Amino acid sequence: MAIGAQNAFVLGQSLKREHHLSVALICMLCDAILITAGVFGLATLIEQHPLVMEIARWGGILFLLGYALLAIRRALGEQTLESEAAVQPRRTRQAVILATLAITLLNPHVYLDTVILIGSVGAQQSWPIWFAAGAASASMLWFFSLAIGGARLAPLLSRPVTWRVIDLLVAAMMLRVAWTLAAPVWS
Repeated sequence: MAIGAQNAFVLGQSLKREHHLSVALICMLCDAILITAGVFGLATLIEQHPLVMEIARWGGILFLLGYALLAIRRALGEQTLESEAAVQPRRTRQAVILATLAITLLNPHVYLDTVILIGSVGAQQSWPIWFAAGAASASMLWFFSLAIGGARLAPLLSRPVTWRVIDLLVAAMMLRVAWTLAAPVWS
């Protein structure tokens, strides 16, 4: 499991303790649906249409670059977990759910990981349904561990220097993944 945009969002929500279990549940359900779709044919369909792959690639690059720039901006700013909470009121569950769906379903990297990578591996298994169930179970364990663990570690991770380091690491990972997506085009 890599800490990508979706995982960073779950961690951020859990550190703020802002509807973090709902966020984890939505991410897990979306992953399960996308994994199942990939295992049972969507991965093959997408791979057969190069234009869809190119749109996903460049959409992913732009999305990841934008997310990296936001993380760098936060790292260079004076925001901390407490100051952010004081400036921004707690969001409603509906607002957090919509943000979670956006960070999940508008992130092409999620499709590359779940539908294409996991889906194409799962489609080759002798019992693809068990593969899909196992991958979905791993996703559930990951997201709930991230949400619960982040909430429990919030007091420890609430120092400004910790947030700067986390944001810089998130930015570096987003830039690395964006570079990886763009590298085949430039080679």
